[in-house]
Amino acid sequence: MRIAVAGATGNIGSLATRALERDGHQVVGISRSQGVDLLTGDGLDRALTGVDAVIDATNTTAAERSAAVGQLGAMTRNLLAAEERAGVRHHVLLSIVGIHRVEGNPHYAAKREQERLVTEGRVPWTIVPATQFHDFAAMVAGWTEKDGVATVAPLLVQPVAPADVADVLVEVALGHPLGRHADLAGPEPQDLVDMARRTHQAQGRQVTLVPTWSGAFDTEMAGNVLLPGEGARIAPTTFADWLAELPKTAERA
Repeated sequence: MRIAVAGATGNIGSLATRALERDGHQVVGISRSQGVDLLTGDGLDRALTGVDAVIDATNTTAAERSAAVGQLGAMTRNLLAAEERAGVRHHVLLSIVGIHRVEGNPHYAAKREQERLVTEGRVPWTIVPATQFHDFAAMVAGWTEKDGVATVAPLLVQPVAPADVADVLVEVALGHPLGRHADLAGPEPQDLVDMARRTHQAQGRQVTLVPTWSGAFDTEMAGNVLLPGEGARIAPTTFADWLAELPKTAERA
């Protein structure tokens, strides 16, 4: 099959690309570095010629709510319109578990807008909501780390390996549109602070972690809000398995 991956150079997009190529499929990368601009639509019609399905792993880095919603909304509108013109038969969107239970987070608001556009669009679709990835805790700590100290919200999550997410997206893209896919999660719940500590330890780094709700995430995300719902699809890779494969990194000066 000929499958396009939007956000092809990102974390999940690059893994999905490799998985597709490994299985002998023809992959079309959609990203600015590959000559396609989702915000303007430049290059989309050319890229989607003859494409059977699209895996949408796009994201936004905008921190302010209206900017995040506007950016991801524009990208999704352009992509869906080009897919319709090209006769694409299946749009597979990677989303996030819990976005409809959290109102105040700008990124979650943008993902809700993305889901709305997909479900109301004319291209047959599947939405795959995934929990936070195994590398999420260290990324969050990295946002505030200074002089060996970082703040992390004590979120309860059920993290999933990025490679497992990519494999499920590929599997879904090769099949028929399903509507809303079951939540996708890893095997076991974890505390985000402990995840960050264990990740740093596996990398050979020393970082003092300060649990707090005063950062990017507040108590709206406390408790079971970010955990998968009933009937979730459980991916095989544990957090411990993922940690065991991490390379050691040099300490920052």
